[in-house]
Amino acid sequence: MAITRVKESVMTPAEKGPEPELGSELIPKERYTSPEFMQLEWDKVWSKSWLLGCREEEIPEVGDYVTTEIGNESLLIVRGEDMKARVFYNVCNHRGNQVKFDKGGNSKTLQCAYHFWEYDLTGTLVNVPDEEDFTQGCPKDKLSLKEIPSGTWGGFVFFNLDQNAGPMEDFLGIVPEHLDAYHFEKMRMTMDVTIEWDCNWKTSVDAFNEVYHVQCIHPELLYDNDDVNVQIDLYERHNRYLVPFHTVSPRVDEQPEEVPPIIAYQMQAIGMDPEEFTGRVPEIRLAMQKYKRENQEQLGFDYSDLNDDQLVDDYHYYIYPNLTLNTFADRMMLFRQRPHETDPNKMYYDVKMFTMIPKGQPVPELPDHNQVKHGEISLGLVLDQDSVNLPHVQKGMNSEAYEGLWISHQERRIRHMHKTLMDDINGEHANDA
Repeated sequence: MAITRVKESVMTPAEKGPEPELGSELIPKERYTSPEFMQLEWDKVWSKSWLLGCREEEIPEVGDYVTTEIGNESLLIVRGEDMKARVFYNVCNHRGNQVKFDKGGNSKTLQCAYHFWEYDLTGTLVNVPDEEDFTQGCPKDKLSLKEIPSGTWGGFVFFNLDQNAGPMEDFLGIVPEHLDAYHFEKMRMTMDVTIEWDCNWKTSVDAFNEVYHVQCIHPELLYDNDDVNVQIDLYERHNRYLVPFHTVSPRVDEQPEEVPPIIAYQMQAIGMDPEEFTGRVPEIRLAMQKYKRENQEQLGFDYSDLNDDQLVDDYHYYIYPNLTLNTFADRMMLFRQRPHETDPNKMYYDVKMFTMIPKGQPVPELPDHNQVKHGEISLGLVLDQDSVNLPHVQKGMNSEAYEGLWISHQERRIRHMHKTLMDDINGEHANDA
């Protein structure tokens, strides 16, 4: 199952989206702290949703494989001889050993290291040592690797643990229409890190679904982002906001007369000289749009499918349930938020950076995957600021004094996510997106 982009409809819709009535009631803290609610999420969300598995560029050749985890499940994603990417439960049906222990590699067959039971690249059991010793037999239809529904879009491989899952394209809904213009399939992954965070997965999702905290946690960004005039669009499952970049926030009392250093750096990165800019600071954003449009060939990019705002702004998408995309003209920062196996107060935060390779430039090697605990490495100033704060949010949510989330209008992406979550848990969500 693959979604192919259609040239005629590649432009990203920029018009204001729906504003559904979401109410104003308190969001109970138990959704972030309760083991019982965590189990409901597994039963109704994680085991029923289309989830990101890997990049196709991670498995380009026949026999390439990667492993990924969601909850207690390990999945094995394999490129077959027919070049199809298949997803299997990563478990040998003999004694339960994981077929592959590592994060990735290449193999002509999939052989369990315990007793050398062997499967081909379609997951079919092809060899059992001393097979005659199994008096009950070794039926392939029962003992082959269990495949689950999978599909591809934008250079990504998705999977669904539900054998009766509806079509992936229905679940993604507006996503291809909105994001195909960025040509993710042509981007190259340049960073692949997993951090174990001491917070619920939704605590992390929430932090990136609002800009209300920018003025407090990220004051530096007030000199590069307009965190006030943000367009918020709420769709059936997914949502987005459009954040103007390379401009100064209206929250800044005294608007600078000179180019702020953070914007000057961005200008230099595309070949503009900040010292030669003679306009006012509020005019920089449009000047950068014009420069990138006029110099796209020199820069080695093709921006023909993007509108002018997309050349500088963050078209920030939340793909339910656990993907956050900071999307720019020639790069993208993706966060995958995964629940801990047993503890609602912990999660896995996957940070993956992507870049469009300028025409004529060599394609860099894929980065090694690195898994660390909170605080062991730096993710850069902005993400480090979030990393420091979120464990304290989670600890506060467990306080006897705290009842739940008191959400403002500008934080309504959080409320929208909770509506979608509870629709799934209560069995009320339609099968489309």
